[in-house]
Amino acid sequence: MKRFLYRLFHFTYALEQSRRRRLTTSGVIILLCLIISAMLGLDTNQNLTYQIFTFLLSILIISIVSSRFFSFRFSAVRILPRFATVGVNLKYRIVIHNKTNKIQNNLQLLESFADPRPTFPEFIATPEPEEQKRNAFDRYVGYYRWVWLIARKRVATAKAIDLPPLPPNSKTEVVYEIAPAYRGLIRFADLTVIRPDVFGLFNAYVTNYLPQSLLVLPKLYNVPPIKLPGSRRYQSGGVALASSVGDSEEFRSLREYRPGDSLRKIHWKSWAKVGKPIVKEEQDEFFVRHALILDTFQSVKYSEILEEAIAIAASLACEVQTQESLLDLMFVGHEAYCFTFGRGLSHTDKMLEILASVVACPDKSFDSIIPIVMERVSLLSGCICIFLCWDDDRKRLINYLSGMGIHSLVLILTYPGKTNNFDRESMPDGIATFRILNLGKIQEELMQL
Repeated sequence: MKRFLYRLFHFTYALEQSRRRRLTTSGVIILLCLIISAMLGLDTNQNLTYQIFTFLLSILIISIVSSRFFSFRFSAVRILPRFATVGVNLKYRIVIHNKTNKIQNNLQLLESFADPRPTFPEFIATPEPEEQKRNAFDRYVGYYRWVWLIARKRVATAKAIDLPPLPPNSKTEVVYEIAPAYRGLIRFADLTVIRPDVFGLFNAYVTNYLPQSLLVLPKLYNVPPIKLPGSRRYQSGGVALASSVGDSEEFRSLREYRPGDSLRKIHWKSWAKVGKPIVKEEQDEFFVRHALILDTFQSVKYSEILEEAIAIAASLACEVQTQESLLDLMFVGHEAYCFTFGRGLSHTDKMLEILASVVACPDKSFDSIIPIVMERVSLLSGCICIFLCWDDDRKRLINYLSGMGIHSLVLILTYPGKTNNFDRESMPDGIATFRILNLGKIQEELMQL
């Protein structure tokens, strides 16, 4: 039965996409009226409804025939920015080249995305967020799950726009607008130029295949400056090697050779120039380094609370990077990851790209993130933890960081009205700071940090 429903949804979606291009809203209304008048006018001796049927049928025939005479050749170039952001409408330019010898009027332009229909295993294994709140019939049929999956995989929505008159054999630039609703990759498929018939019932259209992609970054919140207590720590290898393992030091200057200097520090090019041994003088480097630990451990693939956690991580990471410090972003997806940003190592855009691709980790325990935290704990000045819930595993991590003398800002996300098993008394005083963030009030609660 589930497979039958999946195929029904699959077919219905294809039918709706075809109708969207071919039939206008007015055309749908006329078609419904035609069907009703046909049913009511079967007995021509009892009423005159058949006359309405004949009139509507004539209009539809004229509309369909006239739409067949649309002949238009064009090419297009889509000029996209590097990124889009969830919740911020994206405007970009499209250059359309009219390749016909006459002016083209009354046209519309429609963006189409790659087929977002989920596979049957995805449909079965990926529940809609908060699906348990729906009634038993909706959960069994899965229509709302299908609609949500389509929207999630499409990432953004687009509406047709009216085109200005297109001069013959010339290029015209227009501005198109889409609405990114989810983070991830938008896969553009083709551009469709549409011309309604004289009655505005049927559309004639020409499609130009133009595949491109655009990354949608997580939503960003306004956050106040985050100041975590903690002193500068020695970083083996200095800034250049802060994200790797090594023993080299930060270059400072050149000087003459002194007895006891290592031969590995000789600067051979300078020796060749001045005719006497010259060595590189280096120094250890100390600076502030924070960790941003993102909790991705949940039983389902998608959830509202995980999306909010990623948005908060992106917002805080952008703020921390403006404070002349290093930031280690730590999370677990298909495997454990740690990326270092700040002070010239990587830029904010790269960090947002990574967060745009973060996935949930339903098949691992929270302990999977402990090794990458322990590996760098001696380098850290402070830590920001974004948790999806509060339990003994997360409590042990905060106790461990506190025991190492590392101050932690712990943000625990929860649904409004839902109580958390949160015991403040078990936390060391003055070491860890805790904040509860309620979904729906994230922005105002972040401003209180």
